[in-house]
Amino acid sequence: MARLPERFEQWFKAKGWRLRDHQAAMLEAAEAGRDALLIAPTGAGKTLAGFLPSLVALAGQPTDKLHTLYVSPLKALGTDIARNLQIPMADMGLSVSVETRSGDTPANRRARQKEMPPNILLTTPESLLLLLSQENSADYFASLSCVVVDEIHALAGTKRGDQLSLCIARLRRLSPTRVVGLSATVAHPEAIRQFVGPKARLVQAEDGAPPHVTMALPDVEIPWSGHMGLKAAELVLEKIAGAAMSIVFVNTRAQAELLFAAIWKHNSQNLPITIHHGSLDIAQRRKVEAAMAEGRLRAVIATSSLDLGIDWGGVDQVLQIGAPKGVSRLLQRLGRANHRLDEPSRAILVPANRFEVLECEAAMAGVREKALDGDPPRPGGLDVLAQHIMGMACSGRFLPDDLYREVVSTACYADLPRQDFDDVLRFVEDGGYALAAYERYRKLFRDSEGFVYPASAKVAQYFRMNIGTIVEAPMIKLRLVGKRGGFGVGLGEVEEYFVNQLVPGDSFIFAGRVLKFLRLRENVAEVVEAPGKEPKVPAYAGARLPLTTNLASRVRAMLHDPSCWGAFPEQVQEWLTLQKRRSRLPGPNGLLVETFPRNGRWFMVVYAFEGRNAHQTLGLLLTKRMERAGYAPIGFVATDYVLATWSAYRPERIDQLFQEDMLGDDLEEWMETSSLLRRSFRQVAVIAGLIPRQLPGAEKNRRQVTVNSDLIYDVLRKHQPDHVLIRATRADATHGLIDLSRIAAVLRRAEGRITHMVLSRVSPLAVPVLLEIGREQVAGEAEEQLLAETAALVTEATAENESLHNFKHGPKGQNMLFHQS
Repeated sequence: MARLPERFEQWFKAKGWRLRDHQAAMLEAAEAGRDALLIAPTGAGKTLAGFLPSLVALAGQPTDKLHTLYVSPLKALGTDIARNLQIPMADMGLSVSVETRSGDTPANRRARQKEMPPNILLTTPESLLLLLSQENSADYFASLSCVVVDEIHALAGTKRGDQLSLCIARLRRLSPTRVVGLSATVAHPEAIRQFVGPKARLVQAEDGAPPHVTMALPDVEIPWSGHMGLKAAELVLEKIAGAAMSIVFVNTRAQAELLFAAIWKHNSQNLPITIHHGSLDIAQRRKVEAAMAEGRLRAVIATSSLDLGIDWGGVDQVLQIGAPKGVSRLLQRLGRANHRLDEPSRAILVPANRFEVLECEAAMAGVREKALDGDPPRPGGLDVLAQHIMGMACSGRFLPDDLYREVVSTACYADLPRQDFDDVLRFVEDGGYALAAYERYRKLFRDSEGFVYPASAKVAQYFRMNIGTIVEAPMIKLRLVGKRGGFGVGLGEVEEYFVNQLVPGDSFIFAGRVLKFLRLRENVAEVVEAPGKEPKVPAYAGARLPLTTNLASRVRAMLHDPSCWGAFPEQVQEWLTLQKRRSRLPGPNGLLVETFPRNGRWFMVVYAFEGRNAHQTLGLLLTKRMERAGYAPIGFVATDYVLATWSAYRPERIDQLFQEDMLGDDLEEWMETSSLLRRSFRQVAVIAGLIPRQLPGAEKNRRQVTVNSDLIYDVLRKHQPDHVLIRATRADATHGLIDLSRIAAVLRRAEGRITHMVLSRVSPLAVPVLLEIGREQVAGEAEEQLLAETAALVTEATAENESLHNFKHGPKGQNMLFHQS
């Protein structure tokens, strides 16, 4: 077993620690020059294990050059690591410089880091590509010995992960760099090991104490629908008061704002509670993080902005408001509590509605079984490759053959055909066949020896201003104006489309304050505080987390097995028992479909349990088939669990609606005629560098980006339909926006195994999805209408003397009719 140098041994002894086996294994891997993937639970000293070889090397041979690069998916994580590294370095008297580098780093510090790099630089994938695109990058990284990738599971399989893998391939070319991956929740160890390196050593630490996860519900009726969990505000405050320090996780930024406001109304003790999410001003986020680190807060309401790796030792409990949407995500979040390996982390789940009770129970079962979930990494994106090719040209000339060999050395692009690489290179060079005539798309040129260069210094400048794979909805800055006017104070950002809905005098909630909108000046919304007003709520597009396949399967299995129901609250047991008596329950195999009349319409409810994205696409395809069949569909609504359509005529021949050929011509026709591919192309075009987000002295507004991307999309579809960006667009849409694989899973389950229940009125299990219809318009009278609709639906669903027909669609599609009174 590897041994520590004397000063490190003494430091471990002074702390009352011993070198753990996985920490020794990481030292051994470093001594052998091998890459390594460490999978270790929270509290096992995972971060220290990642940095220990670098600290030992720097203690033995001090240098003024860059030695170790740390890459994480969150800026806050880099800041936290920098703070935590100071402790062992100060205790052991190590002369090691540590600094962070991200989009929040001041320009003067970035300039200094360029000339005098620290020994350990903590950064993000975007900032790493920016550094690699500099002309002096070869000299800057020549001394690099190690790259530590934290929370590697959160990067692998994403476009940021593609970007990072390409950057690591370039770093390996510039220096004999080894790579270390760190994570507590890896669902696909072999795939992530390959992401680190083909010969990486897999190091797995021993498990710590099993986490203690419970579920809590307020002493009121469990809501039938909704996902905010506001009725639990008093319960959450009670749990906060009973602990030293808590992190209260929610799934959306709007939910964070609403829950914080609801909790504060009951906070008569004035417990120090605050809020943290990605749209808050960086200064405010840093204040929150520092206050938590110093133990000055009792709780923080947070989104995923804090669910990765933040090590605040004082946090002794985590609350998850709403269903966690995945076992791995829940484990990641509960790992933020109690950073001691021999003591359990404590988490309390607070579901917001009845379906979420089922999901929380399924998640707790998954935690007990250590059944991690999540999709394996997919092949790298061509749009990310285009951005990388441009970056490498900016750093210095290259030969295409050399760069291709570098690219395919990564796990993400190992199977990339040479033709695809050449097509991407041609696109970066001049836009491709359909765009080559336009001067603005000519970004590269080749000399007589075949070397590739940037077309001009301006091209390189534009590239560096537009690095990144995260294409967010356009945001508007909020500025709080004082009573006497003046420049005001920055509060953060909200999405542009939300501000466009406001008129002067409207109020909304942000950062725990009720604000009144005054005016929009350029890209800044000026506001004043407006306490006592009834606020509107900023909505954040794309904020809802996807339900994992693993968790969805567990929920279906639990629904079908009454022996599991004893763990459910009494209200939920009654709900399921009534559903079983009135209709049927969804099962692990097959597909349950209910149809019933209501208010002059025929509703069809499909219990697919494949997540909102898949259900939305399935709803679009299904209504097209219903239209062809003459059922006159009017609309549909999708949740994570259920899809519901409503039509003028009763849907029959249900088995024909769910045939797998839906994913052939129907899907193709819909993708071509819908706006989905246009939206997907917009993101691909921005990442690939076809449409710049920013230009010197100006920032493109949303309308400019949209108009430009739509025009180019039309040109490419007409004149070059196999253009590399069109191919990238279809791949993105199929994987993310459409969730094609999960729709296919529904149709496979449905084949020959559809149970069609023809009811005379709504079933108990269908009530939640019907309540989602029009929910976004809740305000004033509309809220009263929703309450009345809820009461009517519940009364209707729970009434007795139901008559129903049960159609079992057999293997050959024949209908077998049963009648039950």
